[in-house]
Amino acid sequence: MRNLFGWLFIASLALSATSGAADPAAGIQAFATVQKVLQHPRCQNCHIPGDAPLQFDEARTHAMNVQRGAAGSGAAGLPCATCHGKQNLPASYGEHVPPGAPTWRLPGPEHKMVFIGAKPTELCQRLKDTQQNGGKDLAALLEHVDHDQLVLWGWDPGVGRAPVSIPHEQFVAAFKSWVDAGGPCPSG
Repeated sequence: MRNLFGWLFIASLALSATSGAADPAAGIQAFATVQKVLQHPRCQNCHIPGDAPLQFDEARTHAMNVQRGAAGSGAAGLPCATCHGKQNLPASYGEHVPPGAPTWRLPGPEHKMVFIGAKPTELCQRLKDTQQNGGKDLAALLEHVDHDQLVLWGWDPGVGRAPVSIPHEQFVAAFKSWVDAGGPCPSG
């Protein structure tokens, strides 16, 4: 009987190691990398508290009074697709031309997912809040940051824009570590 309990204990440790359970401290450390990416201008310019997106690394209000609109795809009469195509324009067009990616848009007004100015704990809680993130659980968030073409654009933003400074693979690995740890939030 004693060996059976010993075996069960070892088996439970092995199962927790393979089921994604990880050290919360490691998850919080991984979240620090996630935060750096989410608060880079490529992400923050669209994850805004108001309805006017921002531009460039200086977070300037978008020219031409561009607005979020009812679904996040621009206001009636001026949808995002008016200027933003499905891909970046060729480098021969010069710097700072309208960038492009499939489904260019802002988050909808009911799920703004504001990253600007959020403290680490607030950003973490906001990210996990399904009422704010469009109903995504941790696995869906990981899928989103790993495969969404608009997210991936941040690492290939076109001529004249700085890409996200942390490589995408490193970001996804950190996001996965955070998810595997259960999405712990930093304190304070």
